[in-house]
Amino acid sequence: MAAIVITKENFNEVVLKSDKPVLVDFYATWCGPCKMQLPIVDSLAKELEGKAVIGKIDVDQEGELAQLFNVRSIPTLVAFKNGKVTKSGLGFHPKDRLIKMLGL
Repeated sequence: MAAIVITKENFNEVVLKSDKPVLVDFYATWCGPCKMQLPIVDSLAKELEGKAVIGKIDVDQEGELAQLFNVRSIPTLVAFKNGKVTKSGLGFHPKDRLIKMLGL
């Protein structure tokens, strides 16, 4: 299973109401580092299925969500637990760092 595409329509359900840790990748299709990050994010979605929720938000399509989380540079990765931001990071992150962000 690939990362879930998150929009303002499903954000509350997928991210804020999740009973599992959530990792969100804010990206853009034209961004070089984002293109490097996406395969790792999709791989994590498969690897952590049932343990965590892995999602991605296209900042060009979902500008309101990007603004809400002060995303000024991409990729930006944000970890949530119980509907609250627990960690965030800018730029490319290797898989092990993303797993640590999730607290797993």
